[in-house]
Amino acid sequence: MYNPKITVIVAVFNGAATLSRCLKSIYSQSYSNKELIVIDGGSTDDSVNIIQDSSSEIAYWESKPDRGIYHAWNKALSHATGEWICFLGSDDYFWQDDVLEKMIPSLHISQTNGIRLVYGRIASVDTLGKVKNLLGVPWDKKKSVFLHQMPPHPGLFHHSDLFEEHGNYDESYSIAADYEFLLRELIGGEALFVPEIIVAGFQYGGVSSSSRHLLKLISEDLSARSKHGLSPVTIPVLKYYTGLLVSTLKYELIHNTRMNS
Repeated sequence: MYNPKITVIVAVFNGAATLSRCLKSIYSQSYSNKELIVIDGGSTDDSVNIIQDSSSEIAYWESKPDRGIYHAWNKALSHATGEWICFLGSDDYFWQDDVLEKMIPSLHISQTNGIRLVYGRIASVDTLGKVKNLLGVPWDKKKSVFLHQMPPHPGLFHHSDLFEEHGNYDESYSIAADYEFLLRELIGGEALFVPEIIVAGFQYGGVSSSSRHLLKLISEDLSARSKHGLSPVTIPVLKYYTGLLVSTLKYELIHNTRMNS
């Protein structure tokens, strides 16, 4: 019976508003062969107290100033012992308590066939937990557009061999290091999509959903494409990012109107 250890890594900085939900969704998983690693960037809110309250469920944690999320992830990787690794932000959470258990058969298929990335759907939710959108496209459709659109990261399981072969995240990217890392594997590579499973929810809103953040992301994505010998700008790339920018600006307009009314 395939029973791999799964490492779940959480990076947090001043995420007290949602961190408890995130951590509980991990240690409440029905699948037992798991470990939780939490890297806090020196939070000044109640995040550290929340982590300490859950310390019996955490394999390793620390709270020190860092250089950002990818530095936090790289530090966490040095402590990870799982065969598969999943990254959640403090405002992400596993959708149901049996997500990891349900993913095991697909992880086994992937491991048997030498596929080192497995992903399911993720749910974009608002601050009240209402589902706004489900993200996740089958790989046979996505691989033709992956070069400008990566699988949703909170729903993505990485085999530990990836980091042994490709190294850690490139911290010169402040937003798009996860995309750049996946390019190392998926240019000419494969991933497995599990359509029937919603792996995680992520909360839409805040700086990560701002147009300023998106413009920075686009710039870094194009830089990553150039680094790997891909044409920075193509018609599909322009269509993809134009759609993202329009939806983000629409969200900001609606949000700001409500705040000012």
